[in-house]
Amino acid sequence: MDHPVTLVRPQNTDTLTGWPGVPVLLERIYRSRGIQDSGDLDLSLNFLCEPSGMPGLEIAVTLLLENIGQSILVVGDYDTDGATATALAILGLRALGWTCVEYLIPNRFAHGYGLSKALVEEILPRKPDLILTVDQGTTSHEGIQYARHTGIKVLVTDHHLPGSDLPPADALVNPNLPGSTFRAQTLAGVGVLFYLLIALRARLRAQGDLRTEAPPLANWLDLVALGTIADLVPLDRNNRILVAQGLRRIRQGLCRPGLRALAEISHKQVATITEEDLAFAVAPRLNAAGRLEDMRVGVECLLTEDPEIARRSARALDQINLRRRNVQKDIEVDALEQVARNSLLGTSELTCVLFDPEWHLGVLGLIASRIKERLHRPVFALTRSPNGEIKGSARSIPGVHIRDALATLDARHPRLLKQFGGHAMAAGLTLREGVSVEEFRASLEDIFEPYRSACVLGQRIRTDGVLPAPEITLESAIAIAQGGPWGAGFPKPVFEGYFLIERIESRSERHCRMVLRDIEGEGCFHAYGFSTSARSCEAGNTGYFLFLPVVNRYGGREALELQIVDQFRPDEVNCIERAKF
Repeated sequence: MDHPVTLVRPQNTDTLTGWPGVPVLLERIYRSRGIQDSGDLDLSLNFLCEPSGMPGLEIAVTLLLENIGQSILVVGDYDTDGATATALAILGLRALGWTCVEYLIPNRFAHGYGLSKALVEEILPRKPDLILTVDQGTTSHEGIQYARHTGIKVLVTDHHLPGSDLPPADALVNPNLPGSTFRAQTLAGVGVLFYLLIALRARLRAQGDLRTEAPPLANWLDLVALGTIADLVPLDRNNRILVAQGLRRIRQGLCRPGLRALAEISHKQVATITEEDLAFAVAPRLNAAGRLEDMRVGVECLLTEDPEIARRSARALDQINLRRRNVQKDIEVDALEQVARNSLLGTSELTCVLFDPEWHLGVLGLIASRIKERLHRPVFALTRSPNGEIKGSARSIPGVHIRDALATLDARHPRLLKQFGGHAMAAGLTLREGVSVEEFRASLEDIFEPYRSACVLGQRIRTDGVLPAPEITLESAIAIAQGGPWGAGFPKPVFEGYFLIERIESRSERHCRMVLRDIEGEGCFHAYGFSTSARSCEAGNTGYFLFLPVVNRYGGREALELQIVDQFRPDEVNCIERAKF
């Protein structure tokens, strides 16, 4: 079902006061994103939230101190957040005095998500005294209970939303636990682990036990920045501080050899690396290992101190990522065919459930995300795992909290879901044995009925309004580039404008370069777009464009370009709304 496009502009920001040293354009953008005081733009480490108030933190520190001479096994997750958190746990604990620290990453296909009972079975021969989970564990009730039954203590650090019952861990650190007053609840898994190390270091210092040669924790902010950006957690001020400080260290060359190697294999310059480079170049190469093979190669890339080993690991990850792209492309074609057929397992007004028993489990989240962008409603992509279970990923749209929807489904139909977990915009799930995809899909209709208004209104695109041609300048592009970090919850600005396509400079299947003329004839601009953002690119056409001024750095020079985000015919734009970001 096609719907018109609704452009949602920020509420009027006419009360600009002229913040010192901040361009008026940036002040307008910042205010629309909820920043009302220029002091909130200070992203120095001094303004990080204090660890006090983080649920479970003090108990966890005590537990670690009780096991300082014992063996600790870090059990991570198989995405970039999990890999960076695992590497940070290894590096941080060893630097602070824990000498026997190893790690294990679950295999997506053999173990599934979290600290499962099957994974604990494999852990037992290692005989660790303590299991430390990072970026997972909040929903791993069975595995935690089994580990503790065998005499292994369990410390969970996680940021995923808890269910109605908390896991029986010896300590549970999660900023999203019920009753939490911690102000930085949007931390990624690597951020939670970073705070645990902060609290641990503070306790050691207070007790006089801190090793004098222990490096400052800021040395690993490159890992924190990468994991935070990759996991798409909202960039509130606290996360923006972590990302900004991590980017600063990377640009100064003070980063892990593996991160540098991943940037280089992605053809990104470390000295000018951006948050987008981390999100769309570095992170996908790490994620690919967990999607298709084993995330250990990613963790080893981040842990090594040897630049040559780092480069070899980065090359291996790059090759895995190329295979991931091919697998994803084939499955995306199948998924779009299902949508086009609008079959029983296809689209409805409220959701889209897609299933193929042959699809690769590792890329289902990417497929769900792509289809969601086309249909503008929650999408579930499911397949049959090697052990016969039906598993999948879900991706949602603004206004539909997908993890809460699954919790409601589980409460009303407790026999459907074996396991689920996630966030507002993304979740994973496993159906119970004997539950068909048709039964699952049919049960979703009443669950998503309260979200009908969000599901059927069609595409809603938030913009920063019209940017007049005189303001489309290289200076504006530089100010925006330097005004970040931008990301989830703090989006990079997108502007609107009518343009005539004066000429096409080059074109490929996925890319188009053109020259745009402002409809009122006030200026010409070099522009480029990718895939659907460059559709209908024909000289002489007039369109309503969504764009971003960017800096093209080539040959030692800086020039203005427009990055085309999307374009529409005037009749495709339904209406303009104003709302807070």
